[in-house]
Parts: sequence; C-alpha cells; structure tokens
Amino acid sequence: MKKIPSILLMVSLLILLTIAGCAKVNYDEFAKCLTQNNVKMFGAFWCSHCANQKEMFGSSFQYVTYVECSNDDKTQNDLCKGENIKGYPTWEFKDKSRVSGELSFAKLSQLSGCSLS
Repeated sequence: MKKIPSILLMVSLLILLTIAGCAKVNYDEFAKCLTQNNVKMFGAFWCSHCANQKEMFGSSFQYVTYVECSNDDKTQNDLCKGENIKGYPTWEFKDKSRVSGELSFAKLSQLSGCSLS
C-alpha cells in the first residue's frame, strides 16, 4: 500500500478545517424562540458558567433575554435578590419553573418547546 504524501494529507486537512469553519451554526431563531416563550437567563458578569453558556450561543446570545444579577462589586443586585436567584446561570421558563447550571441546547429545547432546526 502506498503512503499518502504528507503534503496531500496537509492540504486535505486544511480544506476540511476551512469547511468546518464556514459551517458555523447560527442559533438566532432558537434564541428568538426562547425569548418569545418567556425564557430568561439570570447570570453574573463574573460567572464562568454564564460565560460558557453565552459562548454556546455565540452572536445569537443577543436575542436571549438575559438578566444581570451582579453589582459592580460582585454582590447580588436587588432585582435578583427579590427573584430569589441562588446560583448562576439560572434559567426561568414560561411556567416559572427554574433550572440552575449550564444547559445544553437539547435541554433548553425540551424545557422551552423551541426547536433547534
């Protein structure tokens, strides 16, 4: 069996990486559906789990209803105290049920009724 020349292998790999980079998924419609279904995320600017959750959505996070719970000094603001938010992120759904922690798109879809397609 002949070995594939390394240059051919490298070119093939670069082509695949380029295609993968261009196939970036857009979650705008999913994020807009969450907002239309009264889903909101309570979070804090200093929270790494919140940052991870925002990063999952990429630029589509702009369409998610987000409630900032932290004051500049990292204490909880009055709004989130009044809402009894205990951890970040906390997702609230239409029926007022809440789930804390990073949620997958599949779980958000299941709890919100929003389709990922």
